[in-house]
Amino acid sequence: MKNDYTKTNKMSWKVYIVRCSDDTYYTGITTDMDRRLNEHNSGKGAKYTRSRTPVELEESKGFPDRSSASKEEYRIKKLSRPQKEELIGEWRIKRLKEEYVYDPNIKPNNGKDKT
Repeated sequence: MKNDYTKTNKMSWKVYIVRCSDDTYYTGITTDMDRRLNEHNSGKGAKYTRSRTPVELEESKGFPDRSSASKEEYRIKKLSRPQKEELIGEWRIKRLKEEYVYDPNIKPNNGKDKT
């Protein structure tokens, strides 16, 4: 039987890409993004990022299980820098589209503040 976390969060694993202080990318997987970023930035994360702090999250994507997240991580690590940047852009656009909610009742103010 699956635990409560798995039942309530279908995308419990995340693949993430961070930009390191030397402008390189690092890709990893986690179930807790805040904890993992703190580990990287405190020097307790991956060996690669320890001397490249601070790191900043570029993007992340959810996966239903560790296996699929690990496969995607492996695939991304083989990509060239331009390919990683293209992937980051694709993930970002998808995330922004999912976050955007169109409400026809909200009228744009065209930069005019009523205060």
